[in-house]
Amino acid sequence: MGSKASALRHHRHGSSSSDEESTDSSTTTKETTKLESKSSGISKLRKRGGSRGGGSLHRFLKEEQFCGIAKIQLTSAKMEFKDKWFACVSLGEQTFRTVTSVHTNKPEWKSERSMVLENKGPRVVRVSVFETNRTSKNNLVGFCEIDLADIFTSKAEHKDEVHKLYDPNQTSKVVGEITLGYSAETRAETEMHFARRLLTIVDYDANGELSYKEFRDLIKAFGNALTDSQLDELYKHADINKDGKVNADELATLVTQNAVRTFRVKACPVCGEKLGNTDLLNDIIHMSLCFDEGTGNQIMTGGFLTEKQASHGWMFKLSEWASFQSYDVGRANAGHILVWDRKTKRLVEELIDNKIVLSMRAIYQSKMGLALLDIGTKNLLQSISVKQGVRMSSAESKEDIPKFIEFFQDRINIDEFKEPIEHYQTFNQFFIRELKPGVRPIAYENNDAVAVSAADCRLMAFNSVDDATRFWIKGRKFSLAGLLTDKFYEDFKDGSLVIFRLAPQDYHRFHSPVTGKITKLEDIPGYLYTVNPIAVNSKYCNVFTENKRKICIIETKEFGKVAFVAIGATMVGTITFTKNEGDEVKKGDEMGFFSFGGSTVIVVFQKKGISLDEDLLANSERSLETLVYMGNTVGIARGLTYENIDRPTVTDSVAALDSPVAQKGIQATDSINVRFSHLGLPDDDDDDGKVEEAKVEESKVEEAT
Repeated sequence: MGSKASALRHHRHGSSSSDEESTDSSTTTKETTKLESKSSGISKLRKRGGSRGGGSLHRFLKEEQFCGIAKIQLTSAKMEFKDKWFACVSLGEQTFRTVTSVHTNKPEWKSERSMVLENKGPRVVRVSVFETNRTSKNNLVGFCEIDLADIFTSKAEHKDEVHKLYDPNQTSKVVGEITLGYSAETRAETEMHFARRLLTIVDYDANGELSYKEFRDLIKAFGNALTDSQLDELYKHADINKDGKVNADELATLVTQNAVRTFRVKACPVCGEKLGNTDLLNDIIHMSLCFDEGTGNQIMTGGFLTEKQASHGWMFKLSEWASFQSYDVGRANAGHILVWDRKTKRLVEELIDNKIVLSMRAIYQSKMGLALLDIGTKNLLQSISVKQGVRMSSAESKEDIPKFIEFFQDRINIDEFKEPIEHYQTFNQFFIRELKPGVRPIAYENNDAVAVSAADCRLMAFNSVDDATRFWIKGRKFSLAGLLTDKFYEDFKDGSLVIFRLAPQDYHRFHSPVTGKITKLEDIPGYLYTVNPIAVNSKYCNVFTENKRKICIIETKEFGKVAFVAIGATMVGTITFTKNEGDEVKKGDEMGFFSFGGSTVIVVFQKKGISLDEDLLANSERSLETLVYMGNTVGIARGLTYENIDRPTVTDSVAALDSPVAQKGIQATDSINVRFSHLGLPDDDDDDGKVEEAKVEESKVEEAT
């Protein structure tokens, strides 16, 4: 048995040597292990390079959370030009990539990957194809999406299907096609297939049954040190029909039900990882993801949180490793800004020029940088913003539009523009573009008790200012009084707030989140700091209370008073309101726009005025922004009775499901980019007591067996 299991492990991990694109992500890093117990909910994670074994990449699941396992197979593609190509597959926070093809317009990958499906979890799989002919820059050329919503109910076979690949900037334009297949197995099927795979490992005579010797080798392969009498008893218990053999059905019953509690999985026979620290279900999931089906296909490289992370070239990864940047949620010094896409339920990475990241860190993440601001740079930022605003309104700025769209790839969809690109004679005209009617539907449009997003944005929602400063806003002097000024503060004391951050690529018109009447509209002078999270998460400056802004008070029947604050930022010298005092507004109505740059709207509700959506709160508690679109729900008015309102829950957030682990956060990637072993989990130093507790629990179980 030992030699066969060893050969399996060599076959699995040895396959990575054939993938020249992935050798960088297989670089040896310091291995650490975090022990997980059912009582503590601390995620176990082994840090290493981008992984082909899938077992360690799923999070702890409860019995009712596991739905099944889906397998995606990417065979080949036909593209419009020749290059070296690779593809990425994303579902939720799971992202994988193929090997890179030879230089061709008909790349072949013959790659596959199994992924965990959860009840009420994400079901839309995104497949993206990249060209790569540079060391550090890979370009997204086309994508398609596969909806697995009916994967368990449909009898249709999805084998060698041809799907169109769409231009990420113009989804009506086809840029190629990809041949793929997908399938899924339910939990019961997963358990049976798992048992059959186990059986084949030690079924030396290949008769589909296990003799006593074969059974003994299998049990010992999992690290079980049982006496001969215990083995005899276990074998008799497994042999349900008493024919002196153990078949696949009987082995499945033993493994999944395990009535005698003698059989325990202690190590994965494929990757060798320690198991048995959670429960048998999660061990079965781990091993099911690890097993090679023997199809001859390549196994896609895993361990990535986002598609952009998986698509980085080796030069970028090397520089990232050298500077100790990490893929983490909610860290102020993170080299990458991650957001949760509410629509697709997956993590995506903010697109931002690396030079801008470095300059913002230098200014906003250090005392020296902010000291420079105190002695004149504040005025310089304002001067730069004014000059840049003038330039972006010149005829020459029109030349920047195509480059801007290309840089942001699939973040800008020109099919949504109200006017063709040729219509915009300056960059600012393009920047404040309008959208076609209907592309941003308003949730429950005729129900004014439902508040909606004021913009296309990255959103944070908090029940109180205390929550906002604990999880997100780190400025030492931030306060609601500072944001609203003393004139308006008393009406909103202890209120809830929602932060809508608009990135440069977003639609930059803002809309009313509620229905009511504008009673006040007031300008507040200030500076023009950036509103990027690098600055918002800095403890050295106070972005929202020191920046130039306009305060709009809306009187509503359902929510009481609502404060709508439009905040300027670097490169945004102009905040234009298209509504005036005394105007009636309906939720979804346009209220104004920001000129060039990133910018923010903060909406403050009176105390107990709104019940915010659970998914937004759950992500915000993890210091993670949620990508939403104008018109999406953000909450409902308190104290009213609601019927037929389908609201997002915590299961729609990055927490995925309301389990002990989910409440703390999701486990991170095994990628080379990770320098911390968690996303929102406590630091290792805080877990010593819980780890010891788990060890004691494990020793008790071992003594009992």
